[in-house]
Amino acid sequence: MPVLNSALDTASETYQRNREAQLSVLAELEEQLDLVRAGGGERYAERHRHRGRLLVRQRINLLLDRDAPFLELSPLAAWGTEFVVGASIVTGVGVVSGVECVLIAHDPTVRGGAMNPYTLRKTLRALEIARRNRLPVINLVESGGADLPSQSELFVHAGKIFHDLTELSAMGVPTLALVFGNSTAGGAYVPGMCDYAVLVDGQAKVFLGGPPLVKMATGEDADDEELGGADMHSRVSGLSDHFAADEVDCIRIGREIVSQLNWRKLGPGPTMPAEEPLYDADELLGIASADFRVPFDPREVLARVVDGSRFGEYKPYYGTSLVTGWASVHGFPVGVLANARGVLFSEESKKASEFILLANQINTPLIFLQNTTGYMVGKQYEQGGIIKDGSKMINAVTNSTVPHITINIGASFGAGNYGMSGRAYDPRLMFAWANAKLAVMGAQQLAGVLSIVGRQAAEASDREFDIDADEQRRRSIEEQINQESHAFFVTARLYDDGVIDPRDTRTVLGMALSAAHSQTVEGRRGFGVFRM
Repeated sequence: MPVLNSALDTASETYQRNREAQLSVLAELEEQLDLVRAGGGERYAERHRHRGRLLVRQRINLLLDRDAPFLELSPLAAWGTEFVVGASIVTGVGVVSGVECVLIAHDPTVRGGAMNPYTLRKTLRALEIARRNRLPVINLVESGGADLPSQSELFVHAGKIFHDLTELSAMGVPTLALVFGNSTAGGAYVPGMCDYAVLVDGQAKVFLGGPPLVKMATGEDADDEELGGADMHSRVSGLSDHFAADEVDCIRIGREIVSQLNWRKLGPGPTMPAEEPLYDADELLGIASADFRVPFDPREVLARVVDGSRFGEYKPYYGTSLVTGWASVHGFPVGVLANARGVLFSEESKKASEFILLANQINTPLIFLQNTTGYMVGKQYEQGGIIKDGSKMINAVTNSTVPHITINIGASFGAGNYGMSGRAYDPRLMFAWANAKLAVMGAQQLAGVLSIVGRQAAEASDREFDIDADEQRRRSIEEQINQESHAFFVTARLYDDGVIDPRDTRTVLGMALSAAHSQTVEGRRGFGVFRM
């Protein structure tokens, strides 16, 4: 397979400007991640430790295999909202006893681990990733239940957690509950619906109604241990499968359970040489343009991500705004679709459709590197069939059954987001570089469109057009769209699975591909009707 030759000039003014912009936003990202890792803050962390409890990330570290990586998901959930960034829960994919698992861990230092609307979204997304990729689920439970002031946004959809846990079990995907503390009301059903439940002595409290509620409802006097303690559930109710002496023992038992699952991946393992790229990953910081409107060559990204910088390009002289071709990442063969000059024309659309069909024919996962302003508009392109050609591409993306992994490395606007396997098209995992933007269109373009519409409306109704008011409205709209298209705003709403440092792209892709190969990797042979 051909090796990519880099033309990147690391001494150029453009490279340095791009690098400075990327480092600036990465510093902001690290600042936010520090807040996430701090949970509810030192005061509540110290109180938790004083009670003899492990912090949530300590539990995760002990559960994971030694030196195993942890692909954290949606760490900035709830950023910019009234809720604590991170949404009082840690989710991710990690290796436990040699098995890749999805971990869902409450952080009790944040409002007792209570679930808010973003906690719910984050939990459901983690369960979806487990289902799509056939990954066992380990719940590290310590939660006071629903955040009651926001119950109207929780109650109806929270039932999906129970639905998904039982669906996973029916699919033969193991689910575990390691209960370290409170698991009350609706939360009591988590250990009840998991295949395996481990409760910690003196800490686990699993009941539908606590002492005050029982007193109110029945007049009965009962304490926490009688209603939901680990000893009672181990000896009397039978809810507990394993009685843990303490938290470390609980984690030991959890690892032992996973080791006995006899778990096997359904997809093939790596089949290609997994040499490191020929070029330094640090150089990725200066490749993405500081101004998203300025295109850059995605081959420079691939040269620092794929194995041995090897890339067999498909149709290199046709539809050149989209780069397509074959490569491997950490030994996993992949097909790549990467935007080169932003706009998707008819040629790019047809090229993408054919390439996706080929990948499905040979059961090869697809990586989408988004940096698109959408499909081309204008009289020439409308008459040339851009709608039906774009529809072919979206049809192919929709009906493709090989794993898709999507990374927004620049911008993702308009229907280009759909054609490049955006969130609505169910990629197995999806991430964004810290510089990325996502919206219907760019802020200036959107504000300009609304200005033109307003001017036309004024002319149609024969009234004077207020230029000053229009300019003020344009500035306001641009500011709004710039805020709403920011990578942190987007990931806070779980429109992707996390914002990543460009230098981690190869590692993230490798972990995502490995997780996806826990499920069958098989392409579709029959597609829907393609408009010719």
